[in-house]
Amino acid sequence: MLKGSIVAIITPFKNGKLDEEAYISLIHYHLKNGTSGIVPAGTTGESPTLTHEEHKKVIELCVKECNGKIPVIAGTGSNSTEEAISLTKFAEQAGANAALVVTPYYNKPTQEGLYQHYKSINDKTNIPIIIYNIPPRSVVDMSIDTMARLFELQNIVGVKDATADLNRVIEQKKKMGEEFIQLSGEDGTALEFNLKGGKGCISVTANVAPKLCAEFQEASLAKNNDNLLSKAKEINNKLMPLHNSLFIESSPSPVKYAASLLKLCLDEVRLPLVTVTESTKEKVKSAMKQADLI
Repeated sequence: MLKGSIVAIITPFKNGKLDEEAYISLIHYHLKNGTSGIVPAGTTGESPTLTHEEHKKVIELCVKECNGKIPVIAGTGSNSTEEAISLTKFAEQAGANAALVVTPYYNKPTQEGLYQHYKSINDKTNIPIIIYNIPPRSVVDMSIDTMARLFELQNIVGVKDATADLNRVIEQKKKMGEEFIQLSGEDGTALEFNLKGGKGCISVTANVAPKLCAEFQEASLAKNNDNLLSKAKEINNKLMPLHNSLFIESSPSPVKYAASLLKLCLDEVRLPLVTVTESTKEKVKSAMKQADLI
């Protein structure tokens, strides 16, 4: 099952190009520190500015380096249905365990348009598909009824929910049941999300705090265990300043700076993103210290 601390992995760059050496090191960093799954080429991986060749390369490398040890959920979304189909087919052929497909941005499709978009991907591939519902960035919100229709299809298995509406977890569980995998898209509310029926988080913070995020998820997903719940709350409080600091400016610029403090990679991003300001650097650095990461 896809659950626990799943990292939306950053894509390291060096002099404008994919830094394969740093990327491979990052993957092994997660394998060593308890991460439950990896999402390559997601939006945290700067998929909008990756070339198609780079997009495919980061998926291929992730599948190869993980080597079946943990699931790879490849980011394959696009606001072009044909492009999303093509990328999802590639991820399937490369050996990814699942695909993360964002709701089409900018086009503002209707609920029927959303349904047909995902149905087309479902019908032309044979890989588990996670819907990525993120209204703040895609401008459309998939309704629970549309999600339920999609869950009837063979390959649609769950959602990465970044609506910031925790009541949706309960309503989606009522409509689709326990088998529908609900993953949080927000580190800051992941505890409440899990307590209401979620199975984990596709995390930005896990890029720089993989062990803590893994321990937090394990504790928060434990059923009826007060000691573990107390541990989850303690870790959550420790990480909260970091969760907040990583979104002061457009992600993934802050988390790339945080990664650079750990010497995991450079803080280089691609335009139209820019590296973070000095004031943000200080806040990120302070939050990293509070979490005992530096």
